[in-house]
Amino acid sequence: MRPPFACADPQQRERGLAAAHSAVQRGEVVVLPTDTVYGIGADAFSPAAVRKLLEAKGRGRDMPPPVLVPDVRTIDGLASAIPFAVRELVDAFWPGPLTIVCRAQASLNWDLGDTHGTVALRMPLHPVALELLRRTGPMAVSSANLSGRPAATTIEDAVEQLGASVKVFLDAGPSPRGLPSTIVDASDGGLHVLRVGALTEEELRLAVPKGWREEPGAEEPPAEEPRSEPVSQVDGAPERAARDAGEPAGSGAAGG
Repeated sequence: MRPPFACADPQQRERGLAAAHSAVQRGEVVVLPTDTVYGIGADAFSPAAVRKLLEAKGRGRDMPPPVLVPDVRTIDGLASAIPFAVRELVDAFWPGPLTIVCRAQASLNWDLGDTHGTVALRMPLHPVALELLRRTGPMAVSSANLSGRPAATTIEDAVEQLGASVKVFLDAGPSPRGLPSTIVDASDGGLHVLRVGALTEEELRLAVPKGWREEPGAEEPPAEEPRSEPVSQVDGAPERAARDAGEPAGSGAAGG
């Protein structure tokens, strides 16, 4: 296993980004920093690469990863029937620690797992993550940890948990937030908070007052980055949907 690339050094950062881009193109998994926690990522459009990501974490298809995007405009290529309230949330909080679950474009040739026609999307606020995403395009990203263990907030945490299953590690120092992203489900047209993370529900509702479904609030975040499993994937169980996602990645989200 090659040592992590120290992204604080401009030369190592460029070498690390090039190595990570190459690894993603080959269908391998990499660890990258985000504005929430570290994420483990792979090419979102490679089913084999997504399987490697889930296997590295010890997860199955019932725990699909979120997708991180490099640009706000990417949402239109990946999601369909996007409510106006979602566009208001994106305008207010992207890039940032907000994951939004939408209906996926039916024509997309990908396999993230048992998503039931949804996709969890986030644009992270981290220069290294964004630069990598601009080179690779959308990536499936979950929190950089073994399932059931705390999300990695340092590269040492990620190396200890994931080790040889990852081809490239990008080290950008400790995670600036250490909290997972907040997850909003908009897959049925209305907005519903599945998980409170780095953003509070009050902050979301202040920015976007209309379009919310009046249902019980979200849980406080657990130790691990919850998975991106929208409520539509677990009939009658929004608690499970907000328990373990990644955003970042994270995909969590998360990956993150």
